[in-house]
Amino acid sequence: MKIHEYQAKETFKRFGVAVPRGGVAFSAEEAEAIAADLGGRVVVKAQIHAGGRGKGGGVQLADSTQEAKEIASNMLGMKLVTHQTGPEGKEVRSLLIEEQIPILRELYAGIVLDRTRSQDAFMVSTEGGVEIEKVAAESPEKIVKEYIDPGVGFKPFQARKLAYALALEGDQVKACTKFLTALYRAYEQSDASLAEINPLVVTQDGRVLALDAKMNFDDNALYRHPEAKEMRDLSEEDPSEVEASQYNLNYIRLDGEVGCVVNGAGLAMATMDIIKLAGGEPANFLDVGGVASSETVSNGFKILLAHPRVKSVLINIFGGIVRCDRVAEGVVDALSKVTVTVPIVVRLEGTNAEEARQLLEDSPLEFIVASDFKDAAEKAVAAVRGR
Repeated sequence: MKIHEYQAKETFKRFGVAVPRGGVAFSAEEAEAIAADLGGRVVVKAQIHAGGRGKGGGVQLADSTQEAKEIASNMLGMKLVTHQTGPEGKEVRSLLIEEQIPILRELYAGIVLDRTRSQDAFMVSTEGGVEIEKVAAESPEKIVKEYIDPGVGFKPFQARKLAYALALEGDQVKACTKFLTALYRAYEQSDASLAEINPLVVTQDGRVLALDAKMNFDDNALYRHPEAKEMRDLSEEDPSEVEASQYNLNYIRLDGEVGCVVNGAGLAMATMDIIKLAGGEPANFLDVGGVASSETVSNGFKILLAHPRVKSVLINIFGGIVRCDRVAEGVVDALSKVTVTVPIVVRLEGTNAEEARQLLEDSPLEFIVASDFKDAAEKAVAAVRGR
């Protein structure tokens, strides 16, 4: 689950991570009042779940309360387009108003789980204020990592090592060590899946501050953090993904043309891979769960077919927990309730797979029954191309 910058900074403050003074505004008048409390010279920052806001006009400086009000009035309600939003952009509904900071240096700090090592990776770089993905691709040696043993935790010597990697000296090292320790505490105790600061700044008077803040939370741990769950902004999420979550479906919308209905996350990933190998592009990730009941398949299809780019559908079910013939009955029942105007390819393997194929062939619905995984992907891609 993603949250806004102002929410991430509120979370940071609870754990002692230093951030600039500021407040969130939902109107131009609120922006003016916050700017007045901060002395007039502020930064007005659009709050959307996307990076690159500055280049899109979503971060602007104001030197007076009146200017802050004018900027806020123009920014609220605008469609902010960045390299992460796509051409459709995102509507700005709230603003973060912060004091202007005298910046000496811009750095980078981030924590994320490295699944290959089953350890958190704490990363820092002297190249802050720019796209860290570009730094990783072009100058990977400028990103320094410390891996954290979950049984030991983040140790002071690791914090000092990262501070020295940022070319800090004297009191700056002490301030940074304290800052990084607090940042890891916020990440760990919030059950976050990502904590990122870009830029992390050193001010002209030697302070270390999170000028920006990004946090994502582990959805599976939200039951332990009701305060985090309340920060979810559904307006920032894809409506189809929000609807899918209401049916306990794991759905992610993509840009391809082959819709996927699969039981099991691993099989779903493999299905998307083999569609690409066959020359197509998946339109979604959709895991209907191990049982794949008629109801879940029906709800999945409604959401999937609402995607205007879908030109064929591949149902790929492995009958392990549930028998294939029961899945086939569920698919037939589900599709009798949904209007389908695109070709549907079905591949069923596992217990009672032959009986399931016969049920599909005998049904009044038109299915393209595949013999194996490869055959299913090739037929789904061919259906997109009208073959």
